[in-house]
Amino acid sequence: MLSVILPASNEEAYIGACLDALLASDPVPGGAEVIVVSNGSRDATAAVARQRQAAAAAAGWRLEVLDLAEGGKPSALNAGDAAARGALRAYLDADVIVSPPLMKALVAALGGDQPLYAGGTPVIPKPRSEVTRAYARFWQRLPFNRSAAPGYGLFAVNGAGRARWAEFPAIISDDTFVRLQFAPGERVQVAPTYLWPMVEGFAALTRVRRRQDAGVREIATLWPDLPAREGKARLGKAALARLALADPVGFAVYAAVTLAVRLRRQSGGWTRGR
Repeated sequence: MLSVILPASNEEAYIGACLDALLASDPVPGGAEVIVVSNGSRDATAAVARQRQAAAAAAGWRLEVLDLAEGGKPSALNAGDAAARGALRAYLDADVIVSPPLMKALVAALGGDQPLYAGGTPVIPKPRSEVTRAYARFWQRLPFNRSAAPGYGLFAVNGAGRARWAEFPAIISDDTFVRLQFAPGERVQVAPTYLWPMVEGFAALTRVRRRQDAGVREIATLWPDLPAREGKARLGKAALARLALADPVGFAVYAAVTLAVRLRRQSGGWTRGR
């Protein structure tokens, strides 16, 4: 059975479309459930999710909605894990839209007894702002995004893979933490896609990038051995120059965001991306 853990804090504008797409998935061998964990929401996130109960039943999915008073994504992930019934686990952000074949493909990729981590093929919908369009265009060509199963917005593990860690620690970057529990040869990317929207505008890009960088530094400090498992290709000066020449506008925006992040590092904690 596949259990999809879906943490959501003040996501009433996104959770409906996310669940509608998930419940429209191709039939999942062994059955599937989705556990929505509304954490610290001050809006109708939980109510919007509960409105999908009939649709879930019609699609053959079990839908459970947990409404936690306290916020915090790690605690939401842990609450979802505690309620999950399936050995296979997928962790999904509330603003992601999965394609119909994706869940079935993830289940197929995670078969067997060896620890495995899997992800779909992320697609960034066309951003509204020119700044984000330029940044996204360049960012997608960087080595991390060309590596197998980068895992942002959605990642999945089998039972043996989930045994690699206990509870989610109270850290910034849960997705990077999980991804680095697995060597590159244990990560699988399946062809079916999912939509992962990028934040709009220079200020939001800087804020999210600052948080991402802080999350990577935090993991390197707490678990110094984990970054060595990244396995992405190195981006040398020559390769960077080729990317810059191929897309000078994208490079300029990416470089400006990078400079803004370095001028004022994040002090810590979670920062909303939009």
